[in-house]
Amino acid sequence: MYHSAYGVIEALAPIHVGATAGEETGNLNLIFRDQFTQTGMIPGSSIRGRFRADMRDGKQGEEQTWYGHESVDNRPDGGTTEALVKFEYASLVWLPVFCPGQPVVFVTCPLLLKRYKRIAKLDADVPAPYTAATGLEGRQMAGRGKILFFNLGFIELEHEEDLSAWIPPGADLDPKKLVVVGDNDIAMLHDMALYRQSRVKLLDEMEKVDTERGAFFNTEALPEGSVLVFPIALKRKGWKPFGEENSSELYFGGLESIGFGRCRVSLAGEYQ
Repeated sequence: MYHSAYGVIEALAPIHVGATAGEETGNLNLIFRDQFTQTGMIPGSSIRGRFRADMRDGKQGEEQTWYGHESVDNRPDGGTTEALVKFEYASLVWLPVFCPGQPVVFVTCPLLLKRYKRIAKLDADVPAPYTAATGLEGRQMAGRGKILFFNLGFIELEHEEDLSAWIPPGADLDPKKLVVVGDNDIAMLHDMALYRQSRVKLLDEMEKVDTERGAFFNTEALPEGSVLVFPIALKRKGWKPFGEENSSELYFGGLESIGFGRCRVSLAGEYQ
């Protein structure tokens, strides 16, 4: 019998969880993507590793109880134990996208909302594609619905309803800036929204590009403001990774030293 809980991640800085190769070859360092929606995700192993490292720093020894004992040399069974806390991958719920005149709207799609509904046990019908939040501004065209323009095109909104019930706990979102698009459209909007940064390696002695080491490379990341959710299963209650609080700031992914990875994580459900 498992106790059910979940976590909500709100990006306070761009998040890069994915490829790390490319600094020498000039390749683009891609983020991990969900295989169905082609949107960014954070693997459960990355989430567990972050929680484990933080508990080790604060309450050394307890991390082996909650997250499992690491392998031990010269033991027939390897020394590993089963974790009391199980993490699944974090998927997007809302993604900020630049939209002229807004200037930002948060988009999602039915597939992403269905997963969030299962995780959070929401008693609500998943909104239809091309649904705008009540009060969303947009260009009204004669004989057509409300139009939203993006960098590479536009979408016509067919429905309007209150979407505030789909804002995860702890997420700071404007309920009038939410849009549900089609499952076939989310991948294109996702790629428009990604944060991208080009970098070069300079010589140690001067501010000059080190051409001998293949210095040019690119990184992509989920943008600041992205909201993700991940399910948690616990074999017993009493897990308090943030002490008596239900939220805290954590870092996920790489490139922390240059401003990536800072997030606010909020927990809900049966975990304490």
